[in-house]
Amino acid sequence: MPRVCYTDSQGARHDVEVDAGFTLMEGAFNQQLPGMVAECGGAAACGTCHCYVDEEWFSRLPPIEDLEDAMLYMVEDRRDNSRLTCQIHMTDELDGIELQIADNE
Repeated sequence: MPRVCYTDSQGARHDVEVDAGFTLMEGAFNQQLPGMVAECGGAAACGTCHCYVDEEWFSRLPPIEDLEDAMLYMVEDRRDNSRLTCQIHMTDELDGIELQIADNE
């Protein structure tokens, strides 16, 4: 099963198995990782699943779509590697991806 390395908003690392097809938000939320608020449940309507994708992995992700891009303009501390984890679906190719959960609380 593919794995994701989350660094939570407190700085602790968590290696989590995430089934292919699930979103990276679901992987973190199901493990109750600090900072993964996910208020809208994955509709890209709140920005509380904001993360910073490790630069090595960022270019491997599907391009950001307009809805996600617009929502990211509303979050605090947007960076060039910011993404919403609700918009990234786990695949075998993303096995080992590393990301830092933003301070979404």
